[in-house]
Amino acid sequence: MVRNKLSQLGAFLLLAALLSAWVGPSSPGTGGTEAGTIWTKRTSGTDEWLNGVTYGNGIFVAVGAGGTILTSRDGVKWTKQVSGRENGLGGVTYVNGIFVAVGDTILTSRDGVKWTKRVSRTDEWLNGVTYGNGIFVAVGSPPSDAEDRGIILTSRDGVNWTKRYSGTEGEAITGVTYGNGIFVAVGTPPGDPPEIGIILTSRDGVNWTKQVSENPLDGLTYGNGIFVAVGSPPGDPDIGTILTSRDGVKWTKRVLGTTGWLNDVTYGNGTFVAVGVLTILTSPDGVNWTKRTSGTENHLEGVTYGNGIFVAVGENGTILTSP
Repeated sequence: MVRNKLSQLGAFLLLAALLSAWVGPSSPGTGGTEAGTIWTKRTSGTDEWLNGVTYGNGIFVAVGAGGTILTSRDGVKWTKQVSGRENGLGGVTYVNGIFVAVGDTILTSRDGVKWTKRVSRTDEWLNGVTYGNGIFVAVGSPPSDAEDRGIILTSRDGVNWTKRYSGTEGEAITGVTYGNGIFVAVGTPPGDPPEIGIILTSRDGVNWTKQVSENPLDGLTYGNGIFVAVGSPPGDPDIGTILTSRDGVKWTKRVLGTTGWLNDVTYGNGTFVAVGVLTILTSPDGVNWTKRTSGTENHLEGVTYGNGIFVAVGENGTILTSP
């Protein structure tokens, strides 16, 4: 009996060794491929420009021009939903059982399918929305009059919104996130292309502190203990910029080489993914970045992670996925 058990053990070890050699080395959760390396174009069913995407309640939700809202369980097959509005949408988030989409209006949904318009307290365009410290924070752009200020709204429930003093003067606030007990928002002043950027921080979403960045900025995220902000160097929209920070106050510029303007960044599965003009970059730490092949010539505006995949969206209804 002992001999039989030893024989069975030897056969098991041999089989395990053969399987290991066949499978080869792999990264956790990526099936042998580094996260964000390979991207596949999906059929979105729309030609509208898609500006933002999020994941929650078991589904992806993408939003864009003309009130476009798309949903998907797997990031591959997408269904167009009826938003009931023709207003453009710039960003979307999910938390506490509710989706909140912002743009020319504010919409909320429990399931990503049925949407309700909310009173935003502003007529200006909202670029993005996040949640932290018990509140939603939405940010946006002032009208062309440079004396007007960047828009910041807050809400406890996503339904009732209050306008806050941003401390900006004519700058567009383009992105916002929450991490490490602090809200951080980024943006750009008027100019084409803009010459500088702004960074705003707040503990409560109500009182904001402004600092000037030498780099115009469009989007940001928080993951793995750091903030990562993306944009472009001053006066040159053809080169991407990435800044990192532990506290949202002190920022370090990272060396990328030449790449297109970056619009958004997310974190998932131990990887940062930044997207922009003909560009996808990935990084394990926010410091060292690798350019990836997107397989599309369309600009990318938003990116998220959920259900084991990254999803990027952009121009002409473009949707890309990466395991």
